Amino acid sequence: MRPRTLDEVVGPQHRLGPGAPLRRLVQGGAPSSMLLYGPPGTGKTTLATLVAGSTGRWFAQLSAVSAGVKEVRAVISEAAARLRSTGEQTVLFIDEVHRFSRTQQDSLLAAVEDRTIVLVAATTENPFFSVVSPLLSRSLVLQLQPLTDQDIAELIGRASTDERGLAGAFTVTDEAIAHLVALAGGDARRALTALEAAAESVRELDDRPDEPAAAAPDDVAGTDPGPREIDLAAVERAVNRAAVRYDRSGDQHYDVTSAFIKSIRGSDVDAALHYLARMIEAGEDPRFIARRLMVHASEDVGLADPTALPAAVAAAQVVQLVGLPEARIALAQVTIHLATAPKSNAVITAIDEAMADVRAGKAGSVPPPLRDGHYPGAQRLGHAQRYVYPHGRPGAVVTQQYPPDELVGRDYYRPTGYGAEAVLADRVPKLRRTVRGRGAENRAGDREGDRTDTTPDPGVRQKG
Repeated sequence: MRPRTLDEVVGPQHRLGPGAPLRRLVQGGAPSSMLLYGPPGTGKTTLATLVAGSTGRWFAQLSAVSAGVKEVRAVISEAAARLRSTGEQTVLFIDEVHRFSRTQQDSLLAAVEDRTIVLVAATTENPFFSVVSPLLSRSLVLQLQPLTDQDIAELIGRASTDERGLAGAFTVTDEAIAHLVALAGGDARRALTALEAAAESVRELDDRPDEPAAAAPDDVAGTDPGPREIDLAAVERAVNRAAVRYDRSGDQHYDVTSAFIKSIRGSDVDAALHYLARMIEAGEDPRFIARRLMVHASEDVGLADPTALPAAVAAAQVVQLVGLPEARIALAQVTIHLATAPKSNAVITAIDEAMADVRAGKAGSVPPPLRDGHYPGAQRLGHAQRYVYPHGRPGAVVTQQYPPDELVGRDYYRPTGYGAEAVLADRVPKLRRTVRGRGAENRAGDREGDRTDTTPDPGVRQKG
């Protein structure tokens, strides 16, 4: 059922219109090297095959799975010789080009540059991740989208009647077509494979030896029983689950993960569960999912719900100790927890601003009262001599300079008014007013108290 002409191609019509590079190449016009990028079953190999049938060019094909630099150079050498002797240009089709190493891809550059070959390369992975920049700059990148449901339904209809397909030996019910479309997930090859499997299922079921049934009076021996029916039950017998389009190291991995986190951040619990299900069904490492949930718990929920991070850590432990399939429940529980929790990015904003200041050189000396005083000579240096032990004062909060001089008064943490963080939004400004002091009189009084406070600091190591 592979299309033999452009008119039989469904799907990438936006790439096959008048004047489009693909149409020009297929019809023998001005050549341009190109990278066909798209998920499986969207017509990449079909379009390359159509190029092979175009007039005036030699067609060569390599698979990046099995070919190496030696094979690439041999094709280029033959193409150069052919171009010199006959003027015939070579179209080189490389399938799965993302599997080529950098060295293998670099070996194509000169031949593509001087048009010794016209390169048509296909990849299911984002070429901006997997193809070297010099090759990208010398080629047109054409993205093929998954086929629409209407496209898939049209292909199923063709395959059921065309001589190259089922040749009218089967009819397909509307319910079966709808299920085949859902199973395909935009992949034409998968749709046709599922249709073929369903037809075989019907054929095997009808050909089983059964108890002989009494013939109806009007039965006539040798009468053609007509086309067999492929119904929903036949499709479900042949294929029991839908395809999940996902690659664990490429575009889909990043896109689905991004959508998962953004759905949680946006508090859409249902969308978040959908993307979680896609990752699990596609075989994503559950430890990766758990790590993303732990990061999100601090990044986007933070102290608006202090239970979010412990819950995410607990789910990661379940993944480690129990594993799939049971761990899916814990992952779903935390996904729901985080998606429905109040949101705050105050934690990540605070640490990023603090680190930005440090990188900018705002990292002055530690104030002398806060320095370690538990070693010989510390007192002579004035270290820890005026430190005020908070637990020795009412409220366990005292006026005292903690940051370096350059950062006095710098606010990093700005709590929101959401969830449990609303309490901190009220408490933090009060703490700052007390710690930083209000006026010289307060600071003078604290300095007087510093001289008499000799309570040891339990947070600093003790000598001996």
